[in-house]
Amino acid sequence: MSADGLSPQAEVASIATPINLILFSAFVYLVYLQFRPKQPAVLPKAPPAVVFRTFTPKTLLPFNGENNQPVYLAVRGRVFDVSPGRNFYGPGGPYENFAGRDASRGLAHQSFDREMLTEDLSGPLDDLKDLNADQLENLQGWEERFSEKYLVVGKLVAEGDAEAGEA
Repeated sequence: MSADGLSPQAEVASIATPINLILFSAFVYLVYLQFRPKQPAVLPKAPPAVVFRTFTPKTLLPFNGENNQPVYLAVRGRVFDVSPGRNFYGPGGPYENFAGRDASRGLAHQSFDREMLTEDLSGPLDDLKDLNADQLENLQGWEERFSEKYLVVGKLVAEGDAEAGEA
């Protein structure tokens, strides 16, 4: 017998009360929850990588935002990915005429009409030599705005250009 008059079996029995068993079970369950295998974190899918490439007017044309294509437009030979501005440059937007095209002349003239676009896609690129100082300034302002806001994804060359073979 122990000093308090209880047998060793009685001491063990007093620890194993129903409330102690419930508390111990809850403790074991909480430890399990803390250390159980967790589902691996799922990262969002990255957008496809954009590779700098050479475009001709014909190879640029499909990038007009239709059929889930990105929206590209060219300004003075640089091709910009304006897909983040799809509401403006994509189908149904106010500047949709420029999607997949060289927009230089239209931007210089502050005109979004279809007449500002080069009709002959196989011909030489518009050299813009007939633009006056105000029009060139307009064009430069647009070009700076695009450079700050959008990614350059390529360059535009004429159909017969030596670099056109890469397009």
